[in-house]
Amino acid sequence: MITLYDPFERMQFGPGRCFLTGQSVGPADSVPVFDDWLQATYSLADRPLYLLDQSQTTYGALRLPLAPELHERLRALQAAAAAGPAALRALPPAQLWQWLGKIFYGIFAAELVQQQQPLIKPQYPLAENKHLLHRIRSFFQLLQGLRVPTDYADFVPGSVFVLEADAHYEAPAFELDDDLNTLVISLKLGRSVLVATLIDIGFIGQAMRQVYADAQRPLHPAQVAEFKARAYYAAYLLAAVPDIYPRRPGPHDSPGTELVLDALVDDVTATIFNPWENLAYGHTLAGLWPRWGLTEEIILRNPFAPLSLLYDALGQPQTPANAAEQLAVLAYG
Repeated sequence: MITLYDPFERMQFGPGRCFLTGQSVGPADSVPVFDDWLQATYSLADRPLYLLDQSQTTYGALRLPLAPELHERLRALQAAAAAGPAALRALPPAQLWQWLGKIFYGIFAAELVQQQQPLIKPQYPLAENKHLLHRIRSFFQLLQGLRVPTDYADFVPGSVFVLEADAHYEAPAFELDDDLNTLVISLKLGRSVLVATLIDIGFIGQAMRQVYADAQRPLHPAQVAEFKARAYYAAYLLAAVPDIYPRRPGPHDSPGTELVLDALVDDVTATIFNPWENLAYGHTLAGLWPRWGLTEEIILRNPFAPLSLLYDALGQPQTPANAAEQLAVLAYG
């Protein structure tokens, strides 16, 4: 039976130990958190990246120690990313989740290494937050799918959304957003925008299936930001955190060749999401709309129906052009 590595028992996140297996590795045995092709395409190597304590590193400096025999297990998405949103949507959701999960974990590990510095006061001290630690440990067990062929039995590890940004509107070619507390990450790669909630075993994807269906078209950048806000707020509301268990091999299974993971949610609470609150959602939305000057006051002029650019006043999906017109009206008050 495959034994899963748990780096949280001794908080082992620095170099010298494979992040997936825990075995000792040499200084040269590491992989970039942001793939070489990603750094080359978007000139990321020397771009600054700020951690939660406001310390600065670069995209190119972030690396994960990895046993040499596992390097081929880390699937790259270079061809699909170059082809655009349709090619990324055609990939298995678990593959997209694993790739985004590796990036999230790489940033997270850098945060934890910083937390071990004696003069650092972290924003989210992991050792003091049992709820966050439970989320992170469950996420890391799911991430073991990077180590061996893995069957996520009857569930998906997280919800991954692929959006298309309308190229007619100005926006950065590359954008990264992540939140340690709710385990969400999004990447903009040219016209493609990947948004992932990493530990919801598909609950958020189910809850947002109609919004996602309505968003299968080119979107104004502010509409993309609204979709992200909905996903981020859903992750904040998520009350059900799964427990992940490796399934013991049956009598006819070959041990050590495949990992089968089961996800169990405590059905005593029977609560998947905490109640929606427009004020809290408006705050999340305002955090992603500063580029367009949309404050919480503007967003919550009608406190019972927060401002939307994805949908018009009748609740119908609206075009990027109509969203741009709406933004122009709001800008001039």
